[in-house]
Amino acid sequence: MSRSNDLRLAPAERAPTRSLAAALCALALLLVGAEDQALAKRKRGPVKEPDLKILSVTLSPLPYSPKDGSLDLAVRVQLPRDLAGAPVLEVSSLISSPSMRSMRFLSRRQPVGPAAPTDRQAAPQSADPRPDGDATAGLIEVTLTWDGTDQTKQVVGRGHYHYEVRAKLLASDDNGVRTQMVAWPKRGLLEVK
Repeated sequence: MSRSNDLRLAPAERAPTRSLAAALCALALLLVGAEDQALAKRKRGPVKEPDLKILSVTLSPLPYSPKDGSLDLAVRVQLPRDLAGAPVLEVSSLISSPSMRSMRFLSRRQPVGPAAPTDRQAAPQSADPRPDGDATAGLIEVTLTWDGTDQTKQVVGRGHYHYEVRAKLLASDDNGVRTQMVAWPKRGLLEVK
């Protein structure tokens, strides 16, 4: 037998090699396709800021010490012009240590818009109608109160803590509560003495 005959593979031995080559080609095509999709997503135009906006977050008292009482986060929110239905505004904040070992979630919901209750305690603390006279849209200030404790109700230690404030409009329907619009979050740093 010649040497060239020894190097040839039998038909049964060629099948696994061909299927492996086909699998590698298919994988390469998938990777190229995924790269093209990621590139196409990045090429989209600028992202439009939502109509619901967190304008400012004011902390008081500063500097903060848990032994002196609670910390108030006054969040000023601009509502969109069109409030369909009877939406509820939810403002929330996560306060956490850099290690994420100590954290606390604060949240408050209140109705907004034309169907909001007129009771002073349930109504927004401050509502400023827009200049065009649309009383259903405006500015609302919501205050979240932190008592200086973490998720286990223990008083937090001294140090720097991060906070992230979020706002969203919720609407209820037959299937329950759903999110209508979410504002871009505001983040900051807070020092606990």
